[in-house]
Order: sequence, then structure tokens, then C-alpha cells
Amino acid sequence: MTVENTMVDPSDQFPIGMRVLAVDDDPTCLFVLETLLKRCQYHVTTTNQAITALTLLRENNNMFDLVISDVHMPDMDGFKLLELVGLEMDLPVIMLSANGDKKMVMKGISHGACDYLLKPVRIEELKNIWQHVIRRKKFDSKDKNKTNNIDKPTSDSGNGLRSAGRENSDQNGKNKKRKDQDDEEDEDQENDNDNEDPSAQKKPRVVWSVELHRKFVAAVNQLGIESCT
Repeated sequence: MTVENTMVDPSDQFPIGMRVLAVDDDPTCLFVLETLLKRCQYHVTTTNQAITALTLLRENNNMFDLVISDVHMPDMDGFKLLELVGLEMDLPVIMLSANGDKKMVMKGISHGACDYLLKPVRIEELKNIWQHVIRRKKFDSKDKNKTNNIDKPTSDSGNGLRSAGRENSDQNGKNKKRKDQDDEEDEDQENDNDNEDPSAQKKPRVVWSVELHRKFVAAVNQLGIESCT
């Protein structure tokens, strides 16, 4: 395993200085891969064991931008390494294999690989792998902003509460004003009734009863007797 350390901030001249972890159990393939990556002016760390690669990533998560791993590893399946890196570090992973079978390629992509390169890898392909780092950082930034927007209360919600309070206050004021107007109308009506001429008021209606009928008959009889005398 070889580790190349640098004190230069890799973000200053990106993709120059991009930090790549290369994993391959074949020493010849690993050497060729390291040489080509360095020609692309990347900083390269190499290992021939997937377990060692996983340990390096866990202990130095912020020291790597991208992982390139062979699919067939003796100590750990390359797809398993891909899965663990995706879950724990969220780093872009490129799979390498001499097998270009469509099912293998689909399996790598479905497990989260950002690319699937066939051996022998070409420098033209490695020159563009930095794009996967940019895409991942951009995606993570959007996801973080979305989460912050969900958690952060918006000013509209506060205005909505204040508006609701104003509406309730206005409604209560309207109800009170309407009640005061009704009370004034009732008071004016009572005053008008008090000022009316008593003679103009309607006389009570007389109800004809048996007692009144008897008195009426008696009065008629009395008048008839007096007229005859």
C-alpha cells in the first residue's frame, strides 16, 4: 500500500489534486492504474485489499474524494465494498472489471456505482472521473438545502398567524359594533313609544260575554217599558 500525502488544499485547483483511493488485488493492474491516475494529476492512495480500503475510509473519511475498486477481490466482494462505502461515507465509487457482461454492469450500477470501467482502463476515461465528485457534492448540497427548508419555519406561516389574529380581532370588532347599533335601535324604539299620544294608542278590544248580553237585554227591556208609560 502506498499513500501520497499533500498539504495543498485539493479544492484550490480542482480537479488537480483530487484524492483517489485505488483498490485492486492484482499488483500489475494496480500499478498501471496508479500511474495513469497520477498522470491526470490526481493524488493517489493504493491498496490491494478491500478490508484495508474500508479501514482507510473509516479512519480518514475526509481525505478522499473518490474510490476506484476492482469488482473481484479475494477478501471482500467489490459490490459489498461499494455498498458499505455508499452507506457510510457517501463517496462516489467507480467499479473496474475485465468482465464487460451487461448483467455485471447493471449489478454495479444498481448497487450505487457511479461508473463501470473495463480493464485495461484508459487515461481518457480517468481524465473525466472528477465529474462524478462534482455531481455528488452538488446533489448533497441540494439535499441539505431541502432538509433545511423543511425544518425552518417560513415567514409566511408567521404572517398567516398574524393575519388570522387580525381577522379574528376585526370580526370581534364588527360584532361589537353591530351589537351596539342594535342596542341603540332598541332604545330609540322604546323612546318613541313613550313619546306617543296616549289617545292615539289603540283602545282595548271589548270581548262580548254572557254577562254583557244579560245587561244588554235588561237595558232594552227597561227602555221598552219606559217608552210605553
